[in-house]
Amino acid sequence: MRCSTRRPSRERLSEPDRSCDDEAMSAPPLRVMLVDDHQVVRDGIKLLVAEASDVVVCAEASSAREAVAVAARALPDVIVMDVRLSDGSGIEATRDIRAARPQTSVLMLTSFADDAALFASIMAGAAGYVLKQINGAELIWAIRAVGAGQSLLDPAVTKAVLERLRRGKQLVVDERLARLSPQEERILGLVAGGRTNGQIAVELGLAEKTVKNYVSSILAKLEVARRAEAAAYLARHTTLPGT
Repeated sequence: MRCSTRRPSRERLSEPDRSCDDEAMSAPPLRVMLVDDHQVVRDGIKLLVAEASDVVVCAEASSAREAVAVAARALPDVIVMDVRLSDGSGIEATRDIRAARPQTSVLMLTSFADDAALFASIMAGAAGYVLKQINGAELIWAIRAVGAGQSLLDPAVTKAVLERLRRGKQLVVDERLARLSPQEERILGLVAGGRTNGQIAVELGLAEKTVKNYVSSILAKLEVARRAEAAAYLARHTTLPGT
């Protein structure tokens, strides 16, 4: 897939260390914010961006909560957002950021070709969805594309979606389940399997109080009051019709 994007400027600015506050430029660079809970990933993308004269990293965040707060201050043009973060879902953070400032474009970056996460990302307002296996030049191109108002999807993800559709299966995507962090997803699965907090604590190597806190967070995100309701919610919203 190819889409037309603006031609990058070849003129470098005199100051290499630029921020979101730079103004009075005839052709201001595309301001990009990086959200990933791994510093090495953010550093790698910053090295790639440093080679582009028309793109600049203006802010960073390592968690979903921090992403929402930093984006509100930095007002980036594009956010490169990890789908799974340590404290929650990048999809949920995308929804909050886009609700507050629709002109910010979000490019989802993930390690896995997950068609359910793809649809949830689209529902949250993401402009693109690419895999971390993407090479550096393609990532910069993708950032420019969504910054120019284009929408794009990684071909590997698109192929997976089309294959599901060819088999006649309708994808069921639930926004509340997308709010859960990877750890919360694991715990919800164990809750649905009938495990007690004590059993979950032993299985995952956590303190029972920690598990209790996770369960409370899960109930709040799913907007239910009891464990049984959470288990029933999971069963209702992760089944594909006809299977």
